[in-house]
Amino acid sequence: MTIFRFALKRVFGNTTNLIFLTIFPIACIFLPKGEGWPFLPYGYQYFGILILFIGIRLATIILEDRGKGVVRRLAVAPVSHFQYLSQNLLAYSVILILQCAIVVYGGILFGQELYQPSRLFLLFVSFCFASLAIALAWISFYRRKDTSFLLYMSLIFLIVVLGGLIIPIEIFPDLLKRIAVIFPTYWLAEGLNWIVFGENILDFLLINSVLWLYTIVCIIIGSTRKIY
Repeated sequence: MTIFRFALKRVFGNTTNLIFLTIFPIACIFLPKGEGWPFLPYGYQYFGILILFIGIRLATIILEDRGKGVVRRLAVAPVSHFQYLSQNLLAYSVILILQCAIVVYGGILFGQELYQPSRLFLLFVSFCFASLAIALAWISFYRRKDTSFLLYMSLIFLIVVLGGLIIPIEIFPDLLKRIAVIFPTYWLAEGLNWIVFGENILDFLLINSVLWLYTIVCIIIGSTRKIY
């Protein structure tokens, strides 16, 4: 697990990463609830957006390694590409899951009304894995970190707006409502609504299943496209 430990040290050794991984998630706990919409406190909508940013920041560490030739050197090292990638992703996943636990259970301690905290935690975990997998697939098409990161920022803005995390999906015209279904943020927004109003557990399972489908497909894409 040497690569796993090294990945954790690299992440927490960067000041900007520390802000994204500690201060921002904790700040989400203390944001108030809106009037009418969103149905959960604002911080739990914004945490979904933050997860997208964190996902690409973590994934670009792998892109940096590709740029430095680390992945190429693995071909002649006793460490396989699978071991390198899986241990890095495991480290990033542990970080994201801990963040979800802090935001959800920290909110309980603070007194936020979260309705179904355990299922909210599961929803955020599913979205974390989907976000990380999508970021991994995204960087597999790029050689330069700056280009990949800047274009992904634009993509995040698009899917956050059209996915219903900033603007209620109900006010969209029918065409945009149909388009929104293809974005993972749509399913997160639907999941957040279910946490408040949902009764049928099958709907919650469907939402999580779609997010895990994103995860599986994008991990396959990101892990098979080696850029040297």
